[in-house]
Amino acid sequence: MDDLSTTALVLIGFQNDYFSPKGILYDVVEESSRITGVVENTVSLLTSCAKHFALVVNTPIHFTQNYSELKNPISILKVIADVGAFKAGSYGAQTIEQLDPFNNIIEVVPGKRGLNAFTHTALASKLKKHGVTNIILAGTVTSICIDSTARTAVELGFNVAILSDCTSSRTPFEQTFYCEEVFPLYASVCESDTFIKHWRGHG
Repeated sequence: MDDLSTTALVLIGFQNDYFSPKGILYDVVEESSRITGVVENTVSLLTSCAKHFALVVNTPIHFTQNYSELKNPISILKVIADVGAFKAGSYGAQTIEQLDPFNNIIEVVPGKRGLNAFTHTALASKLKKHGVTNIILAGTVTSICIDSTARTAVELGFNVAILSDCTSSRTPFEQTFYCEEVFPLYASVCESDTFIKHWRGHG
């Protein structure tokens, strides 16, 4: 992915309910997020490369007050509904303030209601409209939203890279397992510093 003019950075889950100490689901990813430095490294990546990407998109997850869009939810989606996370208009659903300096660059793609950032959103059409052939993923949760979005991207014909230190999971073990054993089966995996150095060397 030497040519960032055909590459999109897709941000997933950078919301207060995950990354603010006051967030409802903060404890779910806190340890893994602290170890990987997901927020700090993503901000560093944006500082270095944001203006050079074909597109930088944020795909927040939002639900109505009564979660009526979830029909018989199970597992993580049931937990989200039970604890009242990511309600539209709430503090927890807001994008983290660390991304505010990049508001003029980041485009928000609404509509995410589940695990996959492509489902019920215009993400695929927006990427194609901008001539994107490569996708880089950053955010949380690695084993759920990152994985499901990455697999769909591959099936849609995109080349996919996942930044191991710009993502986080429910546990450090889960994060390591996905980055070392699962993602390499269908995508490229590297740290953000390695990506930046490679891009600068070929730019």
